[in-house]
Order: sequence, then structure tokens, then C-alpha cells
Amino acid sequence: MSTPQLVVHRDKELMAEAAAARLITKIVDAQAARGSASVVLTGGRNGNGLLAALGAAPARDAVDWSRLDLWWGDERFLPEGDPERNVTQAREALLDRVPLDPARVHAMPASDGPYGSDVDAAAAAYARELAAAAGPGDHGGVPTFDVLMLGVGPDTHVASLFPELPAVRETERTVVGVHGAPKPPPVRVSLTLPAIRAAKEVWLLAAGEDKAKAAAIALSGAGEVQAPAAGAYGRSRTLWLLDAAAASELPRSLYPPASA
Repeated sequence: MSTPQLVVHRDKELMAEAAAARLITKIVDAQAARGSASVVLTGGRNGNGLLAALGAAPARDAVDWSRLDLWWGDERFLPEGDPERNVTQAREALLDRVPLDPARVHAMPASDGPYGSDVDAAAAAYARELAAAAGPGDHGGVPTFDVLMLGVGPDTHVASLFPELPAVRETERTVVGVHGAPKPPPVRVSLTLPAIRAAKEVWLLAAGEDKAKAAAIALSGAGEVQAPAAGAYGRSRTLWLLDAAAASELPRSLYPPASA
């Protein structure tokens, strides 16, 4: 378990731009070291804002997009192409404008795909895809993600792991179907905490006043069942990327003044 590090930016736009620059560096370094990189994307306004900023970054062409594996932390179990699906939004924000290898874009199954409306079968299929990509030195039946990004919800949820629901208590499976999520749509596919914790680095993104209480709870030593964001950490690094509004309820002792 890595101790959380905090970086606080002036506003959400600067946070997105800085996070995009940080991600480019991580991808380029991984590709230089290993020949490829593996990143888990997150949806929501902060995840999509980061992708849009990445697309606008002059340094984006330093990435060899053909040698990048993209995965998702969760997905709304809706038909392919639905505008609410994370992959649809990611394609619009960035993915359709860069030369990715389609075989390395690992979208979670849709509700009109081969598993139909069976979200648990869809989750099991994604778990098999992750296991097939894992190598001998990887941990927990998933590839070692260089960076796994998570948006933090106002209720402290990450991916589709909501407080007190069964998915956040999962200790064995890497991917689960989520039933009865408290925000629409109620049916989702999500990585579990064991899969998240296999990543080298976990980045938690939070911007806006509505995320301030969640950040304060998650960073105050709360339990992961009550506050799933508290249980999301990487093997080598856990990085909270916040704007000033989201950090407004945190004690300044948690982050250096220079972060702003």
C-alpha cells in the first residue's frame, strides 16, 4: 500500500492540463522502458476533461499511440454507442483523433453485445480478457497497469464501487457486475479494489466543491466499505489530483502550499 500524495491545482482546467502532461510523461517513459504502456481510463467530467486536455497538448505526439493499451475502470451497461457510455465519451474527447491500435482498446462489453443483458457474464468476460493480457510477473490476474485513473464521486465512490454495496466488498474477482447503483444507470460493470490495487500508480481525480467532502472523508482514514476512494491505492504510488475547490475541506498539513 502506497501513502497518498496530493497535488492541488488552482482550478479544474489547470488540473486537467497538468494531469494530461503528467500522463504523457508516464506513457512515454513506460514505452521507452518496455516498448508499450497500459493505462486504465475513467469517465465523468474529470476523466473526460483530462482526455480533452491530452488531445490539445502539443506533447501528445510524443506518445506512440499504437503501442498503448487502454482499459476502463468501469462502464455503464448500456447499448454500444450510447452517449452515456464511458467509451463513447472517451472516443469523442480523444480516442477517435489519435492513431490507436483498435485491438489494444479494451472497452467493456455493452448491453447489446454477445452477453445480452447478463451483466455478470459481461463482467466475467472482461475479467478473462484482463487475465489473458497478464504476464508472468503481473499480480492478481490483471496486467500491471502503468497508470489507473479514477474519478472520485461526491459520495466517495470510485469506478462503480459505491459505499456499502456488495461490489466494494469483493476480495477475489477482478471485475463484477453492479446491480442497483445509486446513480443512473443502475446496472454497471466495474473493476474491483483487488484489480485497482494491482496498478503501479493509481491517480484519483477530484475537482469542484461537490467533491470536497468526499476527498476529506477518503483522506481522513475512513474505511473502504464506507468510503471506497479510501481503498483505492497503487503498488508504487497513489496520487490525488485536486483543484482548490475539491481540496477546500482538507487540512493544509496534507499538502504543501507550493501545490497550488
